[in-house]
Amino acid sequence: MGRRSEEGGGVSVEICVDHLESVIACAEGGAERIELCGCLSEGGVTPSVGFLRAARRVYPGKIMVMVRPRAGDFLYSEGEFELMLDEIDVLRREGADGVVFGFLLEDGSVDEARVRRLVKHAEGLDLTFHRAFDVSRDLREALEVLISLGVPRVLTSGGEADVTAGAERIAELVKQAAGRIQILPGGGVRPGMVEDLVKRTGVSEVHLSARVSVRSAMVHLSPVISFGPPGSDDFEIKVASAEMIREARAALERAKPQAQKGGLWSSLVRTASRLVGRG
Repeated sequence: MGRRSEEGGGVSVEICVDHLESVIACAEGGAERIELCGCLSEGGVTPSVGFLRAARRVYPGKIMVMVRPRAGDFLYSEGEFELMLDEIDVLRREGADGVVFGFLLEDGSVDEARVRRLVKHAEGLDLTFHRAFDVSRDLREALEVLISLGVPRVLTSGGEADVTAGAERIAELVKQAAGRIQILPGGGVRPGMVEDLVKRTGVSEVHLSARVSVRSAMVHLSPVISFGPPGSDDFEIKVASAEMIREARAALERAKPQAQKGGLWSSLVRTASRLVGRG
């Protein structure tokens, strides 16, 4: 299947997925970009190579791949970090367009040394610093660090539990970024809130899972054995909905003038900064 470009419209919908059925729904719904993960129930970890291969066969858009060796915090051992670099090499060979990552130090600041090493190692791939950003000690400080290290995009809920609570902070981050880095809002995004979110914050991309619950086709169900965490249902899965993706894209289209206005302002700021630098 040929790849579809996400360029041209100025606004993009990114869907995070951990099931092949979700990838297919993204192709059907026209999502411009996906974030391929394993185990979204644990915040997302590195998916299998087989999953990436299958996704590449059925999805024509841009594939960002989560690089996270485990659930939990974002303070990694040297062995875990080297594993992540190895994963990037494999993902590159298998057709990933970019990787999603995040590192913090014990004090909650961005691990500059490791981000710098990863940026260099992943040269040629697109990059997103994930919501480790939201649990950093100072969002404004973290944003400037990521900009200085050449990270092109950061996923954030504005340091809050979801984008609704964090919308004001997201708008502040967009202004602070001034086009130097893409602010990608994510965390609790639903299609019905996309248009208002874009208008309130000035973002030009949104990140959501667009999932619905689907019951298993199993007829025989064990009444005593469960393989998931307490309270989970082994016979219900959450998969992306093509209809919800189309709704999100339509909402972005309606909000496009506002998003493009923000993009024009950011472009003017970048141009002015370059001219000042030359002077």
